Amino acid sequence: MAQYKGTMREAGRAMHLIQKREKQRAQLQVLKQRIAEETISKCKVDKQFSAHYDAVEAELKSSTVGLVTLNDMKAKQEALVREREAQLARRAQREAKRRRLEARREGERRRARQRQIRGLSFSLDDADDDDIGGPEAGARQRHLGKNPDVDTSFLPDREREEAENRLRQELRREWEARREQVKGEAVDVTFSYWDGSGHRRTARMCKGSTVQQFLKAALQGLRKDFRELRAAGVEQLMYVKEDLILPHHHTFYDFIVARARGKSGPLFSFDVHDDVRLRSDATREKDESHAGKVVLRSWYEKNKHIFPASRWEPYDPERRWDRYTVR
Repeated sequence: MAQYKGTMREAGRAMHLIQKREKQRAQLQVLKQRIAEETISKCKVDKQFSAHYDAVEAELKSSTVGLVTLNDMKAKQEALVREREAQLARRAQREAKRRRLEARREGERRRARQRQIRGLSFSLDDADDDDIGGPEAGARQRHLGKNPDVDTSFLPDREREEAENRLRQELRREWEARREQVKGEAVDVTFSYWDGSGHRRTARMCKGSTVQQFLKAALQGLRKDFRELRAAGVEQLMYVKEDLILPHHHTFYDFIVARARGKSGPLFSFDVHDDVRLRSDATREKDESHAGKVVLRSWYEKNKHIFPASRWEPYDPERRWDRYTVR
């Protein structure tokens, strides 16, 4: 047993030594490769410098004949070195310029190939002319694009889409300007303060004004004549037009554009005819507009079971009253 353990220890020690030697061998190989690369780069640099100085030395020998003083020799050598360096610099500049020119030409060729690829179709007339016309037709530059003889309206077209978007934006701006102009127009709204009997008034508003703004203006004129309105607020008032209770956030412009109609007449007209109606047919298009009523909510809650409050309903923009006969 002891002999077996000793053998295992020897095997482990041998394996460890083998791994250590492999690691050292790999490190030595990397070091040799690095030294070889440095030697090669150094040789290249030495060759450049040696070629440079060999040329300077040859020119110096050819330009100096006979006995020359040391100072003249050094001056001549320095002048030749500077001239040689200037020649090398000019050569490097010419090489860089040549590379830039080649890169520019390559870019132009690449762009030309891309333009040819983007030309998906061509005119049949151009192809026929090339076949029949000979050199003159071939000399003419052919425009690649969509065939005008084929309906291509179903294909995507960036220019057409941009033109449509510009036209759409222009029409939208014109429509918005026209809408703001209409909203700024003045309209006289005839109404009655209803507390069981009518007290007719008129308020001048813009078509873009909301029902709440109208009620605020009406309340300011009614407070001095009716004591119950002196402490009332706009939220306590209702505006009833053509037997419909209109929401405060709607504007007169909304009813004008929608050509909305109520039970007994149009909601988009604010002038007044006789307010006497025993039979009303909303399916008939008639120019009958009745004065709207400004009512306190408290009065409506007390009298909503009595005519005319029993006919009043909240306004529903989805409901079309011109489809029904109202009696």
